[in-house]
Amino acid sequence: MSLFRNFFSVGAWTLVSRVFGLVRDALMAAVLGVGPAADAFNAAFRFPNLFRRLFAEGAFNTAFVPMFSGALEQQGDDGAKLLASKIMSWLVAMLVVVTIVVEIFMPQIMIAFVPGFVDDSQKFDLTVMLTRIMFPYLACMSLMAAYGAILNSLGRFFAAAFAPVLLNIVNIAALVPLATFWLQEPESATFWVAIATMLGGIAQLWLVWVAIERTGFRPDFRLPRFDPEVRRFWVLAIPAILTGGITQINIFVGTIIASGADSAISILSYADRLYQLPLGIIGIAIGTVLLPELSRHLKGGRKADALASQEQSLFIAMLLTMPAAAALIGMAEPIVRLLFERGAFDALATKQTAEALVAFSTGLPAYVLIRVLQPGFFAREDTVTPTIFAGISVAANIGISLWLFPSMLHVGIAIATAVSSWINVVLLAATLALRGHFSLPRSQWWGHIMIVLISAAMGLSLMLLADHGAHHIAAGAPLWRQALVVGALIAYGVIFYFTLIHVSGTQRLGTLLRRLRRSR
Repeated sequence: MSLFRNFFSVGAWTLVSRVFGLVRDALMAAVLGVGPAADAFNAAFRFPNLFRRLFAEGAFNTAFVPMFSGALEQQGDDGAKLLASKIMSWLVAMLVVVTIVVEIFMPQIMIAFVPGFVDDSQKFDLTVMLTRIMFPYLACMSLMAAYGAILNSLGRFFAAAFAPVLLNIVNIAALVPLATFWLQEPESATFWVAIATMLGGIAQLWLVWVAIERTGFRPDFRLPRFDPEVRRFWVLAIPAILTGGITQINIFVGTIIASGADSAISILSYADRLYQLPLGIIGIAIGTVLLPELSRHLKGGRKADALASQEQSLFIAMLLTMPAAAALIGMAEPIVRLLFERGAFDALATKQTAEALVAFSTGLPAYVLIRVLQPGFFAREDTVTPTIFAGISVAANIGISLWLFPSMLHVGIAIATAVSSWINVVLLAATLALRGHFSLPRSQWWGHIMIVLISAAMGLSLMLLADHGAHHIAAGAPLWRQALVVGALIAYGVIFYFTLIHVSGTQRLGTLLRRLRRSR
């Protein structure tokens, strides 16, 4: 299967997950709104996700995948399985220790995580309770990510890509009665949504467990021990964990700052979920496929193939991310109103969430490009350089957030996130180019410039059309009419963009389709 086809295969299942996620988020907005209960739930849900990205995405998706891919290439199935068993045993041991310690000291930890909640004892106590319920979700997600890394390295992308759909289905099953006939106060509703989140995590873990059993690569658990391979893993993993940890400082600091303003955490969470739709479909698909692909090419001495894979990945990222960012900026308020404005989510919440979405979306291409560029370091077992660059971007994020938040509130935090991400992209790209690990021919530079210009034209035309038909998508307009108009605008944007992309020669659509069908 070609690299292009792998990207779109993973992206298609991620799209299914994100569609279910939008349904879940629309129901959650109706049930919880952006009040104190929503702030408590979003802060509680964010906390285990910080650790999941630290342990699972930090160590496994950056340090373990290159080692496992190399073991498959050089030692065969038995050597790769033995390596996975050794390293998975360490992950399980760390998860057990962290979960026990955090559950015991949760109130003290929450004082540091959401200091703005401390003066409101009801809101703070609710956050502590919800976090205690959902923190074991960390273990489910970390193990799922580890098993998914093994499956992805084996070229089996379905289970890990489909698993998030189960989480959304379980949450939707819990939210539908809460939004319709079994009406609850938001504080009571958060308890049932937290329970559903844990059950969804268990369902995801079960799915990838079954998938890895079928491959015969399920790691055997054993007492953690040091040997040369494990030592090498930690040499690679500690900088990777620090990179993940530094990245999570952005979220940690953003949450601390946002807790000082009512509803800011919830507004940022809803806006975050919307721009995460294209980021998940494009960025996760590229990152999932590219790292094992690069690792195998480099371990096999195929440097030209490695460069070609990264060039293709960059082109796909720009081809799909730039128009997505332009569309979100041009249609932010109609999209937010269509998806969320009902029940406890009012017109003011729509306006505030749309403002944050516009700011986040200016950084959307950067968020995806980071996923394209970082594998160029990780596949070469260089985890230190991206750590340094992540630290620089975090320092910028913290400084800009503290500077803008007093005057711009949630929008200031979103702007800081976007600016710091672009700083990271520039540092990663410049370093790869200086090392001779990444370059673009002049023809490709022109193609990227055309993508930016056509995307900007599409975004501007969508903004003008949305403004012209504002009465059809204004607050109070029937939901079916809003959906029809927004759907028509999206269809227009897709036709406008890909027509100009084709006519300009930037990407002939016939060539793109042939790439999707091509076998390796």
